[in-house]
Amino acid sequence: MRKTLFLVVVLICMFTLIASAKATLVQIAEFNIPEANQGIGVDDRYFYAVDNRVIAKYDKATGELVNKFVGPADGQIIHLDSAMVKDGKLYCAHSNYPAWPMTSSVEIFDTFTMEHIGTHSFGINYGSLTWFDYYNGYWWATFANYDNLNGPDLYTPNGPNKTLYGNKLTTQMVKFDDQFRYLESWTLPKSILDKFEVMSNSGGSWGPDGFLYLSGHDPAEIYKMSLPKAGSILVLEDILPMGIRGQGIAWDRSDPGVIYGIIRATSEERKAGGMHKVVAYRMVITP
Repeated sequence: MRKTLFLVVVLICMFTLIASAKATLVQIAEFNIPEANQGIGVDDRYFYAVDNRVIAKYDKATGELVNKFVGPADGQIIHLDSAMVKDGKLYCAHSNYPAWPMTSSVEIFDTFTMEHIGTHSFGINYGSLTWFDYYNGYWWATFANYDNLNGPDLYTPNGPNKTLYGNKLTTQMVKFDDQFRYLESWTLPKSILDKFEVMSNSGGSWGPDGFLYLSGHDPAEIYKMSLPKAGSILVLEDILPMGIRGQGIAWDRSDPGVIYGIIRATSEERKAGGMHKVVAYRMVITP
């Protein structure tokens, strides 16, 4: 009886410690990278900085440029976003942002040659694809919708709800099988969408702890999410400060616990000679 009570007390203490553990992100690297304007991908040796029509491959130990893809200004690649690496291929979210109606695709690149080697179009079915990831045998993607874009003086607000890009409340994360066939989807909690103001979810990457991490368009933080046990709204588990300015994020699956992000230089910073940055952080768990 006493032994049983002792074990119960030990288990209660263990679960209390686990429940009270706090995750923080500690910066471990920073590089000045002119192409780090939209998103980031990473593998065991390199990171891949993404701009609208450009993907630049850098040595993640030295920050030296290794290779680059540059799409023509009049080409069909318009707005690349977040990226992820799987089996020597870089999968990059792509849309026709800021055009209407929204169209989306995944563009595929060879990580060695940086040549464009494939594409899969989602058409106008969901929204503007902002991130794309592979986890647990499935593809996961967020298709963003927005409350407005640049105002009615520049574009006609002809989307649903009299907004240009369909109301950010209709932003959804979609789960696909390995052939890109739709399986199911979820929306984001309003508490997170409110942080994005008129924009939406820009980055996403499944972490080594089995949770999904999302980023916004501007906030210097990431959102630890889980799938709901019922219903269709993702569950917010935690908010972690991270020195980014929104946009794409990517967990380094060759170094569990390390996550990459970008800092977009402001117009004032660029005028003063500054440039975009790639940053890396390590997750630290403390009791």
